[in-house]
Amino acid sequence: MKFAIYGEDVTITEEMKEKIESKLSFLTKYFAVDESTTARFTVRVYNGSLKIEVTIPTKIGLCRAEVVHDDFETGVDLAIDKIEDQIRRQKSRLSRRHKDSLAENFVEEESGEGDVPVKTKTVYADEMALDEAILQMEMLSHSFFIYKDIDADKIAVVYKRNDGQYGLIEVSD
Repeated sequence: MKFAIYGEDVTITEEMKEKIESKLSFLTKYFAVDESTTARFTVRVYNGSLKIEVTIPTKIGLCRAEVVHDDFETGVDLAIDKIEDQIRRQKSRLSRRHKDSLAENFVEEESGEGDVPVKTKTVYADEMALDEAILQMEMLSHSFFIYKDIDADKIAVVYKRNDGQYGLIEVSD
C-alpha cells in the first residue's frame, strides 16, 4: 500500500510519517491490499486544534474517518479506530449475508487463458428497496448496483447516469 501524507499549515515530520504508516499497516490483517492502493492522510489546523482526515479506497468501498483533536498522536489513534470499526462492520455484514470466508468477500478472483485476462465475479442480489440500493452503490463507489427489488420481487439494476441522475433497469419475466 502507498501512503499520501499531507500537512496543511502543519509540518509533517519523519516521525509522524512513520507513526501513520505503522498504524495503517493493520489493514493487511482484514483483506488483501495491493500495491496500487493509496491511503490518503491529511493533517490541518482547524479552530486551534488538528483535523485529521483518513481516506482509504478498498474493494468493498471507501473507508473514511475525520477527527478533530488537540494532540496529534491521540487524533491519529482515534482516526485509525474509526477506520478499523468501519472495516469490522462491513466484514460482519458481508459474512452474515453470504456465509463466505472473509477472503472470498474482499478479494476478487482472477483467472485467464493465454494473454487475455478474464475476470469472473459472482453477484448476490440481496432483497432491498431502491433507496437502499442507491446507498449501497454510492458507498461502494460503483456506477451501478444489482439487487432484488423488495416491492416488485424481481432483479433490478440501478445506475448513475452521466447527468448525475439515477436510472433503473428492471428485469421482466
